[in-house]
Amino acid sequence: MGAYLDHAATTPMRPEAVAAMLPFLTERFGNPSGVHAVARAARRAMDDARESVAADLGARPAEVVFTGSGTEADNLALVGVHSRRGGAVVCTAVEHHAVLETCRALGGRVVPVRADGQLDLDALADALDPTVSVVSVMLANNEVGTVQPLAEVVALTRERAPDALVHTDAVQAVPWLDVASLAGGADLLAVSAHKFGGPKGVGALVVRQGAQLDPIIHGGGQERDRRSGTHNVAGIVAMAAALRVTAAARPEVVTSVGRLRDRLADGLLAAVPGAQETGSRQHKVAGNCHLRFPGVESEALLVLLDEAGVFASAGSACASGALEPSHVLVAMGLSAAEAGSSVRLSLGAGSTQGDVDLALEVVPKAVADLRG
Repeated sequence: MGAYLDHAATTPMRPEAVAAMLPFLTERFGNPSGVHAVARAARRAMDDARESVAADLGARPAEVVFTGSGTEADNLALVGVHSRRGGAVVCTAVEHHAVLETCRALGGRVVPVRADGQLDLDALADALDPTVSVVSVMLANNEVGTVQPLAEVVALTRERAPDALVHTDAVQAVPWLDVASLAGGADLLAVSAHKFGGPKGVGALVVRQGAQLDPIIHGGGQERDRRSGTHNVAGIVAMAAALRVTAAARPEVVTSVGRLRDRLADGLLAAVPGAQETGSRQHKVAGNCHLRFPGVESEALLVLLDEAGVFASAGSACASGALEPSHVLVAMGLSAAEAGSSVRLSLGAGSTQGDVDLALEVVPKAVADLRG
């Protein structure tokens, strides 16, 4: 297949997740809201999955709300709290659009970050006051991999806005960080299965005991009336299986992938004149290699990489198709030209030395061709 270096966008499903999912796509098809034996079997499987997910995220089973995506989980957290309590919403300037656009839609406050991508805690302190109802700070950034000081965010929020809830988008963090420990102080925690070897179209929001929010999807009252709709049993069971394997393998994967990432980043920085690394490697997740190649447009580079079998990504494009500089990179102080020369090469649990070998061969040649 070539070298798949876009794990931050989505990951291949783990075999354990596929195996767990298949029976619920075939003979075990019951609706878990029913009362007969077929339905009860689906309910038992879902209850087991809930307990497993809760254990791996450091939560109680009753605190886990299954959703259709990480985006829905983020929206439920922010909109649900704001609907229940009013008040101001605060987030950082480098949040995923699921949080950033929701915060803006609710008239919230956006806090800047430093040049390395980490939150400016002084600016956060200035944005906090007793009128704030929810503060959202992601655990790890989806573009540049920067890990945020969530414990300090929680402590500052408790001091400056004591009634506010803290939400963290941990979607990108799960493969790399001990989310149960690092996000233990957060009131609300969002994850998405396809970022850690599960299927697309299923996620979860941890809502700690005592945290109150209104549903944003109304209907039959599933998920303790926090998220109505017939459950995606197959997806939920597969997500639990993927999360269980991911959590167990995490220490080994972080070490091995970190070595691959370092070899890739160091090799490209040495081989491509003028190449620059974005953010501090010391403060980012092990799978993230984000580089800038001055004088090269990232979209053109990605086309050449794709043709040579290296699959990566760059900043996002808006719905019209017109390219816009990444809001994350702009928030970090980079110019539009710098942002437009950036490429994200993101590794995962299945990445190999062969993937790195191919990238080290292809990327320098593609950059040279474009510059020439």
